Amino acid sequence: MKKVFHTANSRGHADHGWLNAKHSFSFASWYNPERIHFGMLRVLNDDIVAGGMGFGKHPHDNMEIITIPLLGAIQHQDSMGFSEVIHAGEVQVMSAGTGIYHSEYNPDPNQELNLFQIWIFPNQKQVTPRYAQRKYNLKLESFSELVGPEQSRIETWIHQDAWISLGEFSSGTKTSYTLKNINHGAYVMLVDGAIQIGDQIFQKRDAMGISQTENIEIEIKQKSTILVIEVPMN
Repeated sequence: MKKVFHTANSRGHADHGWLNAKHSFSFASWYNPERIHFGMLRVLNDDIVAGGMGFGKHPHDNMEIITIPLLGAIQHQDSMGFSEVIHAGEVQVMSAGTGIYHSEYNPDPNQELNLFQIWIFPNQKQVTPRYAQRKYNLKLESFSELVGPEQSRIETWIHQDAWISLGEFSSGTKTSYTLKNINHGAYVMLVDGAIQIGDQIFQKRDAMGISQTENIEIEIKQKSTILVIEVPMN
């Protein structure tokens, strides 16, 4: 098993006033040559957006973009004609493909928006842009698959053999995550709570990239929410 541990406070940080952003991997003005990507996972941003503020229209291409609001909601508009609000408890995916423009705003002037934005390299370039969004329900003591490849038949699928799962677990329990392919790795982030993998204790927003294994055993020290992003490593 190969492991790399990233503490929450080792992430890149940008405070723009209206946006407080934490970057797990090099992004915008924050560059760390040892933190460019984890396999096909390119970006994991933990953003807090002030009420009524957001990102103006900007372009993307040839990237799979996943948005998971944790608190509040996000107003999305794009050049494909979609104008949607994504709430906490929902997940959104966009295949940027040949190119899209979109904007994202916090529609509530009185509440902060906290979201994860994840970018995954696609396994096909220049595809027709695509949008999908759906609600999910977490079951205690298990991982729920929010995103998968097209063959998964998950509505929020992407152009990559990658999986994004989220789970809630009770204090004092144990769980495990089994990778779907021996050539994959898993980036495990503790959203809230306290867990242990091997001899490593995790606190809120700590993360570990794990590869060269088939199964990850996790001890739950406190009630915890865990995000797992499974991706091909090459």
